[in-house]
Amino acid sequence: MEGRPAALATGERETEGRKATRAGRVALAGILYRLRTGCQWHALPSEFSLGSTCHLRLQHCTALGVFADAFSAMPERYDRKRGIQWQWTALDGFIAKALKRETKRGRTRLTERKAGRSVAS
Repeated sequence: MEGRPAALATGERETEGRKATRAGRVALAGILYRLRTGCQWHALPSEFSLGSTCHLRLQHCTALGVFADAFSAMPERYDRKRGIQWQWTALDGFIAKALKRETKRGRTRLTERKAGRSVAS
């Protein structure tokens, strides 16, 4: 697990230096933002890099098992450091569909039918 957080932050590209590390952290922030808000990938704010980049990084890290290892190690580490009172734990969740973004033209208005015109003609 020790090398895996580096893979998450940098995408296994430590040799490319600070630029790759920063880009990896920005992509990670975009992934976490999407998980927190439930927005669509293309609706990520521009400060988080492109949605497609964040999605590719998510797929890469998932294939490496980074998230599975991190999610199993986090409670164990917290339990060692602070202690978890398991008899008081509960799980709650909420799932909502992400809103679709509108087109650039906006919504189309319904217009009234002109008098005297036939639909069949």
